[in-house]
Amino acid sequence: MRILLYLLCNSTIVFSLLFLSRIYSIHMNPHFTIPHVSREQVPALQKIINDKTKPIGALGELESLALRLGMIQNTLTQSLHKTHIVVFDGDHGIELEGISAYPQDVTWQMVMNFVRGGAGINVFARQHGIEVTIVDAGVAHEFPSTTPIIHAKIGLGTKNFVYESAMTSEQCHQAIRKGAEIVTAIHARGTNVIGFGEMGIGNTSSASAITSALLCIPVEECIGYGTGLDEGQYAKKLSLLYAATRFHTPISPIEILTTFGGFEIAMMCGAMLRAGELGMVVLVDGFIATSAFALASTMYTSLTDYGVFCHVSVEQGHKLLLNHLKVEPLLKLNMRLGEGTGCALAYPLLQSSLLFLEEMATFSSAGVAERV
Repeated sequence: MRILLYLLCNSTIVFSLLFLSRIYSIHMNPHFTIPHVSREQVPALQKIINDKTKPIGALGELESLALRLGMIQNTLTQSLHKTHIVVFDGDHGIELEGISAYPQDVTWQMVMNFVRGGAGINVFARQHGIEVTIVDAGVAHEFPSTTPIIHAKIGLGTKNFVYESAMTSEQCHQAIRKGAEIVTAIHARGTNVIGFGEMGIGNTSSASAITSALLCIPVEECIGYGTGLDEGQYAKKLSLLYAATRFHTPISPIEILTTFGGFEIAMMCGAMLRAGELGMVVLVDGFIATSAFALASTMYTSLTDYGVFCHVSVEQGHKLLLNHLKVEPLLKLNMRLGEGTGCALAYPLLQSSLLFLEEMATFSSAGVAERV
């Protein structure tokens, strides 16, 4: 009898622990519901596009973009409201190896440059009337509480992933949740188009390792010259990343993100997933932003429906990710700045795709003979 009671008591304890573990797991692991975009409006939208005073397909990718926006918004009368770009900032432990052309302090100094409005993203965002929000996701610097940024620091930079995982699982999920919260607040103000950029010395190394692990290809095929490395720095970067990608063997997207990611990349993943869940148009910038999107869309494949890929950079890893996602970028300007600059520069193309739908005459309204 005593043995039976012992087993019953212990089985109850085990069951309780498993139950609590499950509750903790649900709390820790953010969950998103992202439906595939509707194709309901496609035939009618395609007819509107074809009826405009032009040969069919004459506006090329602009027509494809109009169709894509129509599917995301599930309407024949698309709109772009309060377009917003969020720049996530974070430092990387691997930078302690000296694999960047710039010191780590540049990250926090650039954050202050964003705040003062002097960076590339500020210039292009002002040009096109886009609001910019700066987020401290994990910069290795303590900003005064009065600094006009979102203070969401997970830590003072990640760990050095050459020797250990960049972050803990708890930190990774915390960053994902925070990214989602930030987008929820922006959406509540009426935004339906959101772009994502980043700043973090060393984050091209992170993106290269992520690309290698996610696509199962050698890291030497994924790396580039980042912020402008010389040949010696490039060789050192390659050697370190080669060692890191053989030391670690992450499999799932979350494991890859935890192992090689930055806090800004993890936060961007959560932001992108929440934006897709809310049915927003998601503007994707360069290599680092695309690595975040690739991880997020591996977790939730339907996210790809909401992405508009703004440009292809000179980083070879970026081209590999775009090919993996089977998407065509809008611009090729040989850029490698980050910050969301590609989103700001591509944004006028979204406006043009809407304007030709709204304002361009049809053959019948213009009294122009159609093709026989």
